[in-house]
Amino acid sequence: MHALSRLAPEIRQYLLVTGNYWAFTLTDGALRMLVVLHFHGLGYSPLQIAMLFLFYEIFGVITNLLGGYLGARLGLNRTMNIGLGLQVAALLMLTVPTAWLTIPWVMGAQALSGIAKDLNKMSAKSSIKLLVPHGEQARLYRWVALLTGSKNALKGIGFFLGGALLALLGFAGAVLTMAAVLALIWLASLVLLRQDLGKASAAPKFRDLLSKSRAINLLSAARLCLFGARDVWFVVALPVYLSSVFGWDFWQVGGFLALWIVGYGLVQSFAPALTGKTRGQVPDGRAAFLWAAALMGLPAAIALGLTSGLSAHWVLLGGLLAFGALFAVNSSLHSYLIVSYAKEDGVSLDVGFYYMSNALGRLLGTLLSGWVYQAYGLPACLWISSALLLLAALISRGLPEHARTNPAG
Repeated sequence: MHALSRLAPEIRQYLLVTGNYWAFTLTDGALRMLVVLHFHGLGYSPLQIAMLFLFYEIFGVITNLLGGYLGARLGLNRTMNIGLGLQVAALLMLTVPTAWLTIPWVMGAQALSGIAKDLNKMSAKSSIKLLVPHGEQARLYRWVALLTGSKNALKGIGFFLGGALLALLGFAGAVLTMAAVLALIWLASLVLLRQDLGKASAAPKFRDLLSKSRAINLLSAARLCLFGARDVWFVVALPVYLSSVFGWDFWQVGGFLALWIVGYGLVQSFAPALTGKTRGQVPDGRAAFLWAAALMGLPAAIALGLTSGLSAHWVLLGGLLAFGALFAVNSSLHSYLIVSYAKEDGVSLDVGFYYMSNALGRLLGTLLSGWVYQAYGLPACLWISSALLLLAALISRGLPEHARTNPAG
């Protein structure tokens, strides 16, 4: 604590925001894996499992839109702490006896968790804009990439944690343990996080909820397609496929997806070097188009491999590694662009609108993942993924480009 107090104020707040985000992300990843594996073990169909996350995604859409407004009015520390508290409540809802874990009850808990997750993420991403000196785009990109990459690495660890806790403690024991630990983090955050971070100088109006920036609107549409393309095969179809077709147990599914997301997060952290920072460049709309175009054919190639008689293990697992690396760069690049495009006064309004589109993409992908997999199988999910990535690339063509100059930082 003494060492923390000696750091510059903006560094100290960055570390506190990042620590909160890390703690939340561990429970979020673990809870998702717990729900998928536990209810698959109870005999739920892929579509039924997808429906358990319906409110999680729907309320994420609403939260991102309204959360940006709340962040600008109340301050980002308050919206972050509200998110942590709601996640504790959502976890406690799932500690009830198994007979009470009906679909409506679990959907209600997931609704709270969806609100919590997107309040927390919007607050963390918006805070970075305010903690980096104006004009230092290279430093901004580096800090956003580190926050995003470390978060996703920890989400992967959370996937493994969920599978491990399910095997060791059972469903109720696992969620109770996570609730207790997160409650301690929440209490520390209430004391340590700066009180006025991100509060707009003038109270925003409801009409300010929708972005008036063409660049942010285009980037938001591309983000919707990007995350729909990921979740259409990753959220429900892939874990169920690994469990039912490959015959993997909880440890294997949770462990593999954990390692995948850890690697994905590490690539995100190094995205600035991969997209030109070492040459004195930060990415623009042209970079967003090129990286989306590089990704769009990969899901279709995996689908062709699965239906061509090749080893499903090698095709799917190898394809997943390549998809994860390319998707990580796309996601990190988008995360930098939205923070860069957002205006500083009331930054959470622009970031919230953008992550509303992110949540819409997740909602679309989640629903399609359960329905399409149950009706047509994993290859169909992969073809839809490629189609959505094509849309993301085409939309990204309209994003602004800039001259290549040496950025500060």
